[in-house]
Amino acid sequence: MTGFSVFPALLPGFINEWRLSNTEAGWINGILYGGYLLSVPVLASLTDRVPAKRVYFFSMGLSGLACIGFAILAEGFWTALLFRALIGVGLAGTYMPGLKILSDNIEGPTQSRAIAFYTASFSIGAALSFLLSGEISDALDWRWAAAVSAAGPLLAMVLTAPVLPREMPMGHERPDSHLLDFRPVLQCRRAMGYVYAYAAHNFELFNLRSWMVAYFVFAGTLRPDNDWAVSATAMATMVTLLGLPSSVIGNELSTKFGRNRVIRIIMLASAGLSCIVGFMAGSVPMWVLGAAFVVYGITVTADSASITSGVVAAAPKGYRGATMAVHSCIGFTGAFLGPLVFGMVLDSGDGDVSSTLPWGMAFAVTGLVVALGPLALFWANRKRRDPV
Repeated sequence: MTGFSVFPALLPGFINEWRLSNTEAGWINGILYGGYLLSVPVLASLTDRVPAKRVYFFSMGLSGLACIGFAILAEGFWTALLFRALIGVGLAGTYMPGLKILSDNIEGPTQSRAIAFYTASFSIGAALSFLLSGEISDALDWRWAAAVSAAGPLLAMVLTAPVLPREMPMGHERPDSHLLDFRPVLQCRRAMGYVYAYAAHNFELFNLRSWMVAYFVFAGTLRPDNDWAVSATAMATMVTLLGLPSSVIGNELSTKFGRNRVIRIIMLASAGLSCIVGFMAGSVPMWVLGAAFVVYGITVTADSASITSGVVAAAPKGYRGATMAVHSCIGFTGAFLGPLVFGMVLDSGDGDVSSTLPWGMAFAVTGLVVALGPLALFWANRKRRDPV
């Protein structure tokens, strides 16, 4: 995932160098997830039919090539759009197929905990990408940051080659429908409740990761005399890294107090904070703003593992890969739309982002969307009859 955050980590520089509007920047941020959601139905569903290692290695190679392509050939909006989309395709063939491998080989009570650590590692990858991008760009330039990021997929292939199973798991039941037949999943209300909640979660999560650096840079311009020594990319790294412990702890709380109850509480708390933090720039010291985003970052990620563990547990028999495909496809629709909608809200005031109002409104819209997650869980848990 070293190439994951290259664009959002260096977003202010790209906006200036390529003369992007906020809407165009939102498109480039969001297109990674667009590439993801368009390809994940095929790539994740294939893992029900062929060994996931094949899908995983093909996609990891594509990720590395896309990072190199971005470093060498990206010159503006359209070329950046192309290579960020390809990075998204590579992520689609690694994230959920990797989770499929994990969940196929760990069953019982430990499966939920293993999934929690796996999904939380997403935050480590995103945070590492933020940090490397900022440091390498400062020392050299953004092209070097993008080029070095291609080493991540190569290292991942070396690390996983000895341990990924070459064959389908023992006792695996091959689906009796064609590759893209998702009807058994779509008819399972319990699974779809988590899927819709995941879409709302991703709308918020990837808004935060796409626009956080730009927001901290903006907040710093309102207080040019402040003595806040933490850079915007370092702050983004810190907030993103919190996704690991918060996701794992959130899953442990779900195990103890009930998954749906904990998810609902976390999502509503996060929605409330989202409606507040965007209006804080300029009205509070930078350290207070940083502390607020630390708390906000915890609530944004604390429900992640619980939602994914829930959909894995609810998957119809024989359709775990297909369920993960639907989970990712619909879920990452939120990830694609979030950064785009955020940029459009920023541009709605004639592109004037020198005041706090458009930022506050963009974060508030994010909060309203994530509040839809608890409604999806409520719908899913009404009395129903799901096919199995």
